[in-house]
Amino acid sequence: MRKIAICFTRNGEKVIDRIGRGYREIGQEGPEAYLSSGSIEPEKGFQRTDLSVGAWTESVFQPGNGLLFVGAVGIAVRALAGLPKDKLSDCPVVVIDDTGEFVIPILSGHAGGANKWAVELAELLGAVPVITTATDRNDAFSVDSFAVENRLTITDREGIRRVSVKALEDKKVTLSIKNYPPEQPVDVIIADETEAQCSLLLRPKPYTVGLGMKKNKDRAEAEAFFLEILRETGIDDQDVFALCTIDLKEDEEAILALRDRYRIPVLSFDRELLEKAEGSFTASEFVREQVGVDNVCERAAVLGAGPGAELILRKRSENGMTIAIAKRKI
Repeated sequence: MRKIAICFTRNGEKVIDRIGRGYREIGQEGPEAYLSSGSIEPEKGFQRTDLSVGAWTESVFQPGNGLLFVGAVGIAVRALAGLPKDKLSDCPVVVIDDTGEFVIPILSGHAGGANKWAVELAELLGAVPVITTATDRNDAFSVDSFAVENRLTITDREGIRRVSVKALEDKKVTLSIKNYPPEQPVDVIIADETEAQCSLLLRPKPYTVGLGMKKNKDRAEAEAFFLEILRETGIDDQDVFALCTIDLKEDEEAILALRDRYRIPVLSFDRELLEKAEGSFTASEFVREQVGVDNVCERAAVLGAGPGAELILRKRSENGMTIAIAKRKI
């Protein structure tokens, strides 16, 4: 997730600076820091935006971004007006008061991870996380959090409400998986498809995408290639379990941008593991000379998919990028 923060006062700058220092202490990058236009000049490390708060918010309210407002909740609410569309894909948004005492997630608490991010920020600041989602406040089962944490696709948004209502009423929530079909209606079934009665079907994500690319590949070009291959193969990005590559490429900006924008984790493997992948792969001596193994994308896709994987798309190459797709045995 690309973290982006905006503040409106000198105190707000101090809060964001504390957050940045906290992240750096644990080896992570702090948020991009913006100061809204006003009478004060931005401190070092901050960028001034001369856009209105609403226009600035619209410009950064994009998949893969997490937004942090340091100021009044009302400012964030007005700035977000008309932007949220879907609880499963909206940006996570968190608000912190400009004394750094309270951290409040206000959008995409579960699917986008705003609640977890708020707790993380509160720990960095020594602040109080103010979590308002009902399942969290009542220590009840959250089916959308369960789906995100277990890499499952939610097939019916209304089903989230049905299951959550039952959990909040302190009733037992029942789950079944495809190999153990229920004899009576259950709340949640984890399977590709089912004819059994349930409140919500959670579908395992069946595909892994193997990626190889030259250093510093353009992010937009990599994304276009990724989407083109998915369209050709009829695969929805929601059904991608992981992006897989060699460890030498795990920090490539183009791969990290795909990770953040589509909320797909990156799995990386060293040369020794890639060489142990089972199957027949498209060998390249040039690739071997560069990274020490004859193929990255196919081998990585198969390893990421796990035992019983099927390579359904062999290496496709374009302008220094390679992609392959494997299907998991689920």
